[in-house]
Amino acid sequence: MTSPSPVATDSSAVPSYRTKLPSLTGLRFIAAALVFFFHATFSDPPMNPFADQSWEEGFRWLFSKAGWMGVSFFFVLSGFVLTWSARPGDTLSGFWRRRLLKIFPNHVVMWAFAMVLFAGATTPVSAWLPNLLLIHSWFPQHGTFISVNPPSWSLCSELLFYLLFPLLLRPVLRIKERALWVWAAAMVAGMLAVQLVTDFLMPQHPPTPEGFGVSLWEFWFGYNFPPVRMFEFVLGMILARLVMTGAAPRVGIVPAALLCVAGYAAAMAVPFLYGLNLMTVIPIALLICAVARADIEGTRTVLRGRAMQWLGEVSFGFYLAQYVVMYSIRTSLMDERLFSPLPAVLVLLGFFFATLLAGWLLLVCVERPVMRRWARPAARTTAPRDEEPQPVPALH
Repeated sequence: MTSPSPVATDSSAVPSYRTKLPSLTGLRFIAAALVFFFHATFSDPPMNPFADQSWEEGFRWLFSKAGWMGVSFFFVLSGFVLTWSARPGDTLSGFWRRRLLKIFPNHVVMWAFAMVLFAGATTPVSAWLPNLLLIHSWFPQHGTFISVNPPSWSLCSELLFYLLFPLLLRPVLRIKERALWVWAAAMVAGMLAVQLVTDFLMPQHPPTPEGFGVSLWEFWFGYNFPPVRMFEFVLGMILARLVMTGAAPRVGIVPAALLCVAGYAAAMAVPFLYGLNLMTVIPIALLICAVARADIEGTRTVLRGRAMQWLGEVSFGFYLAQYVVMYSIRTSLMDERLFSPLPAVLVLLGFFFATLLAGWLLLVCVERPVMRRWARPAARTTAPRDEEPQPVPALH
């Protein structure tokens, strides 16, 4: 990218300074952990280590919506963070270079590990290149959009977000304060429209191999197809404007978190398609606003602690490594063996810490060196920029 064109901003709509939002960094890891435990419940592929059927089913039931919720959180947060950190005078080439460097190196490394360890023998050759290029979620074939390192599907949506963000920023910044809530509601309505179209217009066959109770076409269009996730991203952009203007709702972190629990319970009660993101997106939006406002007001939160900040830093690598770590250990080292409850819990803890280690190695050996070497131009003619926000994991 060499275009010198500036990323559109409106200085009248953006604060002249940027308050750091460290609590959102800590919150990222909680969302990544939700996705981890969601994948750990799978029996096919053989992730779930419980031999006792009641424990296996209970574990799967408890985290049955966790992955969907975690991904929705990250898509909303992505729009929020990019809007909050937008800098007047930034260039398209600079913006796109930084965003691509955030996700592609880690993705390529985990793609290579997955191909060597298991995916090379199980993935159709036709899916190799689309997955490597992060365009695989645009294809409705299950062996393509869920392939190689399956959580990487969400990066296809993130790439679309990054491509369109410079075009969306100016219109979002120009929305009048009194109209922000109308536009936020319109994004949620758009999400509902997607599921209605999916429910009533998409083919009902064949079923998903995972046994979700919907067709492959419904799952792909209602969840994996990148354009339909734009509603969550733009909602995040509008939330950033609401916080900037002081128009965000005055909901505390604890009440917002309780609403997330209630939304999760609702997602478990409604039909599958409507539980993917509709029941949880409003509580997620309220939680992001509450956490951001706490940082702006200087309120101390557990999420700002050193441990949570470290976990937040590692969360992107943690997300990308989780499936490869769990699947490889379960199939190669454990031969898919199942365990009684206590050993199974210890196995899950082992998976968790092994994935943390892998995420940390990606952070210190791949992401940070790449960003230091290539994220900024060699020569700068503008004033130094504020610190780049930490990468937002593009999950599930």
